[in-house]
Amino acid sequence: MKKKKQIFMLLLALLVGLPLSAQSKQEKKEQKKEAVKKLIASENYKIDVRTAMPMRGRSVPLTSPYSLEIRNDSVISYLPYFGRAYSIPYGGGDGLNFRAPLKEYDMKMDKKGNAVIEFVARNPEDRYEFRAKVYTNGEASINVNMQNRQSISFQGELEMED
Repeated sequence: MKKKKQIFMLLLALLVGLPLSAQSKQEKKEQKKEAVKKLIASENYKIDVRTAMPMRGRSVPLTSPYSLEIRNDSVISYLPYFGRAYSIPYGGGDGLNFRAPLKEYDMKMDKKGNAVIEFVARNPEDRYEFRAKVYTNGEASINVNMQNRQSISFQGELEMED
């Protein structure tokens, strides 16, 4: 009889504890969502890129630390390029490694609370149209359209201050 009572108390404790952990999970999710929203609104953030997806071929997992950084009125692009180039400078050029002023910066929130960021950057080699989507969990996708090269996409994560 004592054994049954112990099992009953254990089950009761587990049932009482479950909703608390589920609620804290939901609270953590909401906190992350708000932190992501606040960071994007500050226009001072960095997206660490893990995967490159060229127009043709397979996706390429990246082992080096590549990123796209927005600092108020500038973009710092340190991204690899895989794909076809139509017109590039002799020697291959710098590709997607540049620092340039932001032009036509626009940030909107979609229906699900994800940030959709669009901007244009220009350097002597090309004109780049960026479209980044930062999801509420911090994951991000980046599409880059260029005049002299094929488009390329990237996947990564928003760098959060801990």
